[in-house]
Amino acid sequence: MTVEVPKSVANTLVDIKAYAQETPLDEAFAWLRANAPLAQVQPDGYNPFWAVTLHEDIQAVESQNDLFLSGERTVAVCDAKREANTEELPVRTLVQMDNPDHMAYRRLTQEWFQPANLRNLQERIREVAKDIVDSMAATGGECDFVNDVALRYPLRVIMEILGVPPEDEPRMLQLTQELFADGDPDLGRDGDKGDSSGALEAMLEFVGYFQQMTEARRSNPSDDLASAIANGEIKGEPIGDLEAMGYYLIVATAGHDTTSHTVSGGMRALAEDPALLAALQADPTLVGKFVEESIRWVTPVKHFMRTAAEDTELKGQKISKGDWLMLCYRSATRDAAAIEHPEVFDIGRKQNKHVAFGFGPHVCLGQHLARMEMRLFWEELLPRLKSVRLAGEPTGVESNFVSGPKSIPIRFEMT
Repeated sequence: MTVEVPKSVANTLVDIKAYAQETPLDEAFAWLRANAPLAQVQPDGYNPFWAVTLHEDIQAVESQNDLFLSGERTVAVCDAKREANTEELPVRTLVQMDNPDHMAYRRLTQEWFQPANLRNLQERIREVAKDIVDSMAATGGECDFVNDVALRYPLRVIMEILGVPPEDEPRMLQLTQELFADGDPDLGRDGDKGDSSGALEAMLEFVGYFQQMTEARRSNPSDDLASAIANGEIKGEPIGDLEAMGYYLIVATAGHDTTSHTVSGGMRALAEDPALLAALQADPTLVGKFVEESIRWVTPVKHFMRTAAEDTELKGQKISKGDWLMLCYRSATRDAAAIEHPEVFDIGRKQNKHVAFGFGPHVCLGQHLARMEMRLFWEELLPRLKSVRLAGEPTGVESNFVSGPKSIPIRFEMT
């Protein structure tokens, strides 16, 4: 029997304010998981799509990349007007690719992000973590953790790996926020009238910046990731301009934004629960579980869209060729069928089978780097952190694609 999804629930799935507030979104997901876990919805102004809200269903879709495609329609949900007027983008990223291209392009930098290579970067990343912790201590015991700490740390790490000079980091941060949070009144580009023009302008600025970098690295290659991209070959041919720009874009944005959201979520959990800080300081080996639970709790990438390549069936529902599916990752990380007591931030859980990094062939390329960065940061901060509490009301980023904390005012004591 088909259950009709209330329009209010459907609209919540695309409402950027619901993603910032979290509670309305989680309530909508809970209703869907209980009543219509795989349902076709049509928010006001949007073309219809299937909301995939269960952990096992998302894994099923992600495991069948030849059946559920990334490149046929946009990978982030957008309203019908935007979808109809989508211009030819100046980039083509990994998240927009299907096989055989996806695997061919993924292999170009895959070794850079594997644990064996990342071990060579660990000492330098720890130095960056120490510097950031020192700067936090220098604030005098009160700061906005997101803006003063969390945004700066992973940005510095990924820009060093990419080869972007420190003086350009503020520009990279601003462009990232304008691209991922173009609808947020504090982060979106001025003049954006809800038609994604601000995000497109930010993307074009990224392209202009990295076109210059490509020319420089082709003339004078170095040992950074930008040189590997600029001089990369796919099937014996130089990488195309669209794909090179896409590579730079995904590394320069997702390479830090998702990590800063997750670190911020971890700090909020500490500020709200003094027992959590005491537990981590009593047993530092729990840091890895703390990191993993922070990833699940925040789930910074809230969804990806897939398109059915042919008529098929999923959980008894007939999916037609061309149908759009929203993989609701935040819902999956709160699915009690997969994760015990998912409504609780718990570093003691035995299994944490979240899908916050995605699943299957499209699983996040930078997941090992992200985990290492967070682990090293907390290893540096936790031994020095005597206490922490909220100093104001936290706020969230207004974005239904990539989002997390926007502001977390804290008061703290450090050694």
